[in-house]
Amino acid sequence: MKFEKLSDFNNWTKEDKDLFTVNVIKGLVIDGVSKANSGHPGGPMSLADFTYILYSEFLTIDPDNPNWQNRDRVVLSVGHTCMLIYSILYMCNYISLKDLKEFRQLGSLTPGHPEIETPGIDANTGPLGQGVGMGIGMALAERVSADKNQSNRFTYILAGDGDLQEPIALGSSSLAGHWKLSNLIMFYDKNDIQIAGKTSRVDSTDYAKLYESMGWHVQEIDGHNHSEIRKSIKNAQSSKLPSIIIGKTTIAKGSYSLENNPKSHGAPFSEEEIKLTKNKLGLPQESFFCNEDILNHFQRNFNPLKDRVKALDKNFKNISRNYKEMINSLSVPEFGSEAMATRQAFGISLDEFAAKFPNLIGGSADLDGSNCTTNFVQNYGDFSSENSEGRNIAFGVREFPMGAIMNGIALYGNHFPFGGTFLVFSDYVRSAIRLSAIQNLHVLYEFTHDSIFVGEDGPTHQPVEHTMSLRNIPNLLVFRPADSLETYYSFKTIMENASNPSALLLTRQKLPKLNLDQNYIEQGVKHGAYIIRKEDNPDAVLFASGSEVHLAIEVCKDLNYKVQIINVPCWELFDRQKKSYIDSIMTKKCNKRISIEAGITAGWEKFTGLNGLNIGIDNFGVSAPGIDVANHLGFVKNKIKSKIKAYLDD
Repeated sequence: MKFEKLSDFNNWTKEDKDLFTVNVIKGLVIDGVSKANSGHPGGPMSLADFTYILYSEFLTIDPDNPNWQNRDRVVLSVGHTCMLIYSILYMCNYISLKDLKEFRQLGSLTPGHPEIETPGIDANTGPLGQGVGMGIGMALAERVSADKNQSNRFTYILAGDGDLQEPIALGSSSLAGHWKLSNLIMFYDKNDIQIAGKTSRVDSTDYAKLYESMGWHVQEIDGHNHSEIRKSIKNAQSSKLPSIIIGKTTIAKGSYSLENNPKSHGAPFSEEEIKLTKNKLGLPQESFFCNEDILNHFQRNFNPLKDRVKALDKNFKNISRNYKEMINSLSVPEFGSEAMATRQAFGISLDEFAAKFPNLIGGSADLDGSNCTTNFVQNYGDFSSENSEGRNIAFGVREFPMGAIMNGIALYGNHFPFGGTFLVFSDYVRSAIRLSAIQNLHVLYEFTHDSIFVGEDGPTHQPVEHTMSLRNIPNLLVFRPADSLETYYSFKTIMENASNPSALLLTRQKLPKLNLDQNYIEQGVKHGAYIIRKEDNPDAVLFASGSEVHLAIEVCKDLNYKVQIINVPCWELFDRQKKSYIDSIMTKKCNKRISIEAGITAGWEKFTGLNGLNIGIDNFGVSAPGIDVANHLGFVKNKIKSKIKAYLDD
């Protein structure tokens, strides 16, 4: 095909138009990466054929509204190939040619990896493998939202070799197969090249057999053959299983000299390579070439799509309702007067929230009893291929997939997801938590067994650094409640903060009641910190969280000093308060400042200053009953009292 015949484009066969439009997309990719002098041209060129066919012939979207709730979803798990998606979104009229020219520039709609602020982008991706988990979460959410046994829309995942090398992808995929998510279709762009060279250096997995064993419908095709692509998508749409289409492709397909070359993976083409490649593709030499005829060909199905949008909405079940209405309908559960572990208080609170919030779904990573979700399971049943209305998600021992799937559920909309495990295993799910925070997703991570008082399970299960580590994630609200009422009000506050992910850190051991007014506790939690022992002209101010609030109260009973005690259930909410409130809590005129928390002390300086006394645990624990561990580490009343007395006497 010669570009000098471009004036006759409208007279070409559909096949020739399709092939040339793909070449135009490749030209946009090359030019975008070149102008930015940064990016990945090779992967987009291998993935271009499938993506073009998907968007121009199969994808159900609203051309006038990229955020239409009942749309098909597309997750570009192989996020570094995003210049391809941006070029497609330009052809959809979701972004402009100017946006393409600003690829990877400050404040642009075309950042270096996909971000949901860009119209038409359904998930932030980049950390490989997580897009697979998020796509599976979207497919699950769609299945729950659709009428019973009526899966209305599809979720498409675009993945590459690097994605499937990450265990997160395989852990999530095993769940998708188990759940028989037939509304899920993944295209695996198998170009067998990664940054360091050929994938054969590091991987010999037969992914066709692997995915078949996980309960997926598997097809292997030529990923550049448009007829095979169309057939494979139709087959996948009619399957009763999740589908993977393994497309054998060539990285940098259509380039002059870089086909199947690792050098094309992550570096712009040279000027000479660009020139020769455009000649080979039949493209004009002008940068960012695309004309009206090509756009019209790409958008040929848009008018019928617009007509279908309204009709499809009738099968969509909006179960989110009005958050304010649901929150106002809540009642404080009856916790009784006895001491109670905050994880138990969470389970009781969950019963109340689940009854009032029909869109609350989630589960535990094989720790139903420990996370106190057993009642939730019994009341609402497990989500499964036979029970799409089940609200409990049995994740199994898959913490990282759990987090990614939760993110996908939240991104789909219409649902509020939660997931539980031990606090020490937050390490496994941390990367997903980070994406929750970056995307401002309303998700809840329930972490129990929050300190050394886990006891006999030993140092591998005793979180020491984890609480502070989570506090270091921007935009994440970290709650460590001190009793049952604080647990309930933390949960309520989490529901009210819909632009943040939250982590709720809960005890295994029983804690006494604070014996404070309910409204006072509620307002204290909402403000992130509050006074629980007031002193006029105090000799010292003591800060504590969670179970250590009670320890602080007991220690101060026997001190011959006036110590004001501040309960700090959520640092992040406290930081958001007005200066006047912060100043009232900090009591700046008092120079003696103390913190107590069963974890590392680094970070408490923001409350105590450089001359304060920070009492915590700066080493790993040991295996023994909880009280023996605490005594061994010096984290008991008498030893803490001695440290505080020595500090105040000085």
